[in-house]
Amino acid sequence: MSDATTRRPCAGYRATHFRYEADGDGRVATITLDRPERKNPLSFDSYAELRDLFRALVHASDVRAVVIAGAGGNFSSGGDVHEIIGPLTAMGPSGLIDFTRMTGDLVKAMRHCPQPIIAAVDGVCAGAGAMVALASDIRIGTPRARTAFLFVRVGLAGADMGACALLPRMIGQGRASDLLYTGRAMSADEGAAWGFFQRVVEPERVLAEAHAYARALADGPTLAHATTKRLLHEAWAMPLDDEIELEAQAQARLMQSEDFRRAYRAFLEKRSPKFEGN
Repeated sequence: MSDATTRRPCAGYRATHFRYEADGDGRVATITLDRPERKNPLSFDSYAELRDLFRALVHASDVRAVVIAGAGGNFSSGGDVHEIIGPLTAMGPSGLIDFTRMTGDLVKAMRHCPQPIIAAVDGVCAGAGAMVALASDIRIGTPRARTAFLFVRVGLAGADMGACALLPRMIGQGRASDLLYTGRAMSADEGAAWGFFQRVVEPERVLAEAHAYARALADGPTLAHATTKRLLHEAWAMPLDDEIELEAQAQARLMQSEDFRRAYRAFLEKRSPKFEGN
């Protein structure tokens, strides 16, 4: 997590374009995309607010894991046709690049925030919604989850919000090419077999499973988790020798942490450690 002198609580955040809730001790935050009557589409405002929230989480002293879900049996149908696609057709070049950079900045903010993000994916998970799920660290799906990177269906490239970088690394080049060229929906079974979903559970259990996963991480060594997330991200563009050196330096720093000492004392005392994130 970030330095203690700059960290501040985020549990009291008040969202405008989605629901934001923190659990009792503030360690697990839940973001709910909450326009169920339209399958939780994103608007210009919700894109920007999500980006800004994930940027703020870099400095949060309380939140240690994040769950993101959709209301009403669907995750998200992506960019709203009426509120986004329609207006985009009337924009000039500068407005369009501002928009595409903003959507990409949401993915960057998710990848750079230190907290693990767990997506609870039920029903429709399409377009930008699929990218939000992809940008998360862990995905828990349901048998009825249908994930589609359907940009091609509106005449756009599959190269959107980092899809051409993230998806092949997740499921392989050929499978990613198939989904991005065709815009077809990936079934839950495919998603589980290909590593997109870490587990698939019944719809009535998906949110509870995501929260349980998030709680286990939030109660763990969060400083170490933040380091793992950062190095997983940085390793993509780094030679193996450089990555091994970076991991050696990071691990040596963590060996100076109080959490490392707490774990050792707990082992000697034959009890579970209680990590504090420092």
